[in-house]
Amino acid sequence: MQSLHIVSAYDEELKYLSRRIAAMGGHAERMVEQSILALVNADPDLARKVVEDDAILDQGQREVDDKAILLIGRRQPMATDLREVIGVIRISADLERVGDLAKNVAKRVASVGDSSMQPASLYRGLEALSDLALTQLKEVLDVYASRSVETIGFVRDRDDQIDAMYTSLFRELLTYMMEDPRNISPCTHLLFCAKNIERIGDHATNIAETIYFIVTGEQMPVERPKGDKTDRIVIPAK
Repeated sequence: MQSLHIVSAYDEELKYLSRRIAAMGGHAERMVEQSILALVNADPDLARKVVEDDAILDQGQREVDDKAILLIGRRQPMATDLREVIGVIRISADLERVGDLAKNVAKRVASVGDSSMQPASLYRGLEALSDLALTQLKEVLDVYASRSVETIGFVRDRDDQIDAMYTSLFRELLTYMMEDPRNISPCTHLLFCAKNIERIGDHATNIAETIYFIVTGEQMPVERPKGDKTDRIVIPAK
């Protein structure tokens, strides 16, 4: 009877960690959505809310870390259970970083200013980039819930799309800066926003790789190098 009680308590502790990851994932998604909405609509109040909400993810990560460390020390998990606990620690760190990146976008809202003063195509590009990154994040969190790692190959395809769109947007922003010096300040802030969104895709990929390790006990095969191609863009001298 005592052993059944211990097993039941142990299972509940593992489920608690999974629920915390689900909650952190949902909160991170909302922060990203709201940060882009604040940027496009030049909404300082919404931007301020995103910045303040980052504290929730910070606290969530601390709670997950504390609970996971206590669980390791008390239960001494092995094999799949140990991978589960270590994986939760890694995923919570990635989600916390997603929140930081959303906060960084929100903090630039005031510096960018009125979006109507900038070319509409820039904001459409940022929205499209964020839609891709958010879709990737949502799909990865769905895989975490279902453990259906056989479908996880989509992550790298989506990351390729994000990298390509970021490179295109990077080139477009540089063009606007070259055409009119008055665009330099707002476009520089938009460049940082675009990079933050691209990095969200990278963290979603990290989460996918962690899930694959949790379920299979193996690392995902290395199929391609990570990274965008902005380092290859050359600005021609006038």
